[in-house]
Amino acid sequence: MSQRRVNGHGLKFTSIHVENWRNFSTASADLAPRVFLVGPNASGKSNFLDVFRFLHDVVSVGGGLEEACRRRQGISKVRALTARRFPHVRIVVRLAGPSGDNWMYDLALSGSKRPEVASEIVELNGKRLLERPNDEDAGDPERLTQTYLQQVNVNKEFRPIVETFAAVRYLHIVPQLIRDPDRSVGRVDDPFGGDLLDQIARTNERTLKSRLGKISDALKVAVPQLSELELWRDARGAPHLRGRYEHWRPQGAWQTEDQFSDGTLRLLGLLWAMVEDGGLLLLEEPELSLHPDVVRHLPAMFARMQRQSGRQIITSTHSTDLLRDEGIGLDEVLLLTPGDEGTSVRLASTIEDAKALLDGGSTLAEVIMPLTRPVNAAQLMFSFGGN
Repeated sequence: MSQRRVNGHGLKFTSIHVENWRNFSTASADLAPRVFLVGPNASGKSNFLDVFRFLHDVVSVGGGLEEACRRRQGISKVRALTARRFPHVRIVVRLAGPSGDNWMYDLALSGSKRPEVASEIVELNGKRLLERPNDEDAGDPERLTQTYLQQVNVNKEFRPIVETFAAVRYLHIVPQLIRDPDRSVGRVDDPFGGDLLDQIARTNERTLKSRLGKISDALKVAVPQLSELELWRDARGAPHLRGRYEHWRPQGAWQTEDQFSDGTLRLLGLLWAMVEDGGLLLLEEPELSLHPDVVRHLPAMFARMQRQSGRQIITSTHSTDLLRDEGIGLDEVLLLTPGDEGTSVRLASTIEDAKALLDGGSTLAEVIMPLTRPVNAAQLMFSFGGN
């Protein structure tokens, strides 16, 4: 796969099923265009997002099945601790295209030190395009160390899936990396924002002006004094983001990214990702460093940007303020609940009395967030006491 951004022919993930993946013994979920993951600490929100990152790593340049597992410290670290009778790690995703096509990709992995393909299946509208192991695999078992996804000479029939996985992007902005991009020299699509300024600088002038205008309009909710954003280069030619702030001076004052607050930089990174052309966008706790009144507007910002870019978004959150948005539907929230046999995943619409509570005037946050609290949270204040 090339390094260029691809959109997978407009495919969207519609469901996911995993078995023996990290802290999920078995879990299934339908996926809307916008999904909010909620659950207690250590319930597996990051691990849920990592399923999609894993598929991306399998097809990415410099990636592949072995490399994807190596980045996660091997197949044994990927396999759930609850795995006993069924040791295979399995990922099944379903995707839909704008023309009505329905795709299915099913990958099962085995092995202890080195991952091997136990089975690999691809279907399009119910027709099976690929089923492994096949005759070629029987003649050369070494082939099972690679998926067909990562082999350009055999994946032509289902390349839209390959491109969709390649277009998955994870984002968890670290403001200091934007202020000091030298820390991420040579990295492309850095999930922590190290190359954000380079991404902006590579955009053609017309598109850049349009995107910065949209971002500036959205940012005014969080930073009312910010009237304008532009790309600016210093004497060395290095790119910077510059914003003009209105105050008592007639012409206002310009500030570059090294003077922006952490919250402003995180929001800038999120908004830039949302206006880009691309596939599934994975966000981790976007509320960090943001004022609660701004967090409440994030879902509306996501919806507005999605209407323009068409990107699917899955975001994890601990924020009560974010879930107060009345536009969030019960079919957009996935509740993760840890248990003795692994974490379960269910749509908020399946929670007993959830719809009745909302109809009665409760907010989504009031319905969902009590279910994410640790059982013994009240005992935390006493944990460091005693004689």
